[in-house]
Amino acid sequence: MTSPIDIEGSGTSVVVDGEPEPKAKSEAKHEGRSPGQLMWIRFKRDRTGVVCAVIVIGYFVVALLAPLLVKLAGTDPYTLYGQDPTYADQPILDDFGLPLGYLGGVSGDHWFGVEPQYGRDLFAMLMYGMRTSLYMALGITVLVMVTGVIIGLIGGYFGGRTDYWVGRVTDFFLSFPSQLFFIAFMPVVTSFFVDPREETPTYFRALAMLIVLWLLGWMGMARLVRSTVLSLREREFVEAAKVSGASPWRIVRKEILPNVVTPILVQFTYQLPSTILTIAFLSFAGVGFVEPTPDWGRLFAAGAQYAEQDPAFMFFPGVALVLFVLAFNLLGDSVRDAFDPKSGR
Repeated sequence: MTSPIDIEGSGTSVVVDGEPEPKAKSEAKHEGRSPGQLMWIRFKRDRTGVVCAVIVIGYFVVALLAPLLVKLAGTDPYTLYGQDPTYADQPILDDFGLPLGYLGGVSGDHWFGVEPQYGRDLFAMLMYGMRTSLYMALGITVLVMVTGVIIGLIGGYFGGRTDYWVGRVTDFFLSFPSQLFFIAFMPVVTSFFVDPREETPTYFRALAMLIVLWLLGWMGMARLVRSTVLSLREREFVEAAKVSGASPWRIVRKEILPNVVTPILVQFTYQLPSTILTIAFLSFAGVGFVEPTPDWGRLFAAGAQYAEQDPAFMFFPGVALVLFVLAFNLLGDSVRDAFDPKSGR
C-alpha cells in the first residue's frame, strides 16, 4: 500500500489509492509565564492573603477619604463638643467630665464616642489619626527601602574596599538606638530652628521624624540586599553578562535587581507596620505629634490618662491598630509564600 504524500502548504494529505485524509493537528502552544504571573496565581489561591490585602487597602482608602467620612458623620476632630457653648443644648459629658451613655458615649451623633474632659469626637480623631500615621509611615518606609536597596546593591556587587566601607558606615548607624536617639534629638533640633517661646509647627515635627527614622532605619534593608547580591554576583548569568561586555549598571539593573525583588517586597510588608508602631510610640512619649494634631499614638497617650475613668476610649483605636498590624504581618507571610515556588500554597 502506498504511503500518503503530504502536499506542503495544504491542509490535507494525498493518498494515491484512497480518499484524502485530514492533516494531523499541531500541538497546542503553551504560553510561558513570568515569575510575577506565577506569584500572582499562587497568591490568589491564599484566601488569608487576599483577605488581608483587602483589609490593608481598605485602611489606606479610609485614611485617604478621612475628611469626607468625617464630614458625612457631621463632626470634626478639633471641636470641643463638651465645652463649646454652641452644643450646650446637647450635653455629652457629665459633671465629672466623663461621657454620657454606653461605651464612651457612642450615639448617632458620635459613632465611636467622645473624649473625656473635652468631648472631642473619637471617630473623627481616629480617621484623621489613621491618615497621619499611615501616610507618614508609608513615606518613611519607601525612603528606607530605596536607601537600603541602593546601598546594599553597591556594597554587594562591587565588594572589596567598597563593601568594607559601606559595611563600616552601616555599623556606625546601627550603633544609634533610633527611638532613644530621637527622644534626645527632638529638643535639640527644636532649639536650633524654633523659638522656645513658640509652638513647634506640625510640619517641622513631621519632617524631623521622617529624617531621623529614615537615617536610622535603612541598615536592615541594606544588609539583607547585600547578602543576597553577594550570592548572585557569582552566578553564571551574571558572569555571562560580564563576558558579553555589559556595563555594571546594566548588570545590576537587568540581572541582579529582578532577583532581589522578593526579599524587598517581603521586608516592605514587615517594615511598614513596624514604622507605624514606632511613630505611635514617639507620639505616646510626647516627642512625636502633639495636640491638636490627630495621631494614633496620641490617642493611646490620651487613653492612658483616661484608662481608669473611661476604658472604652481605647477600644476603637486599639482594635483598629491591632487589626491593621495583624493583617499586614499576615499579608507579608502570604507574599513570601507566593514568591516561594516550593510553597504548598
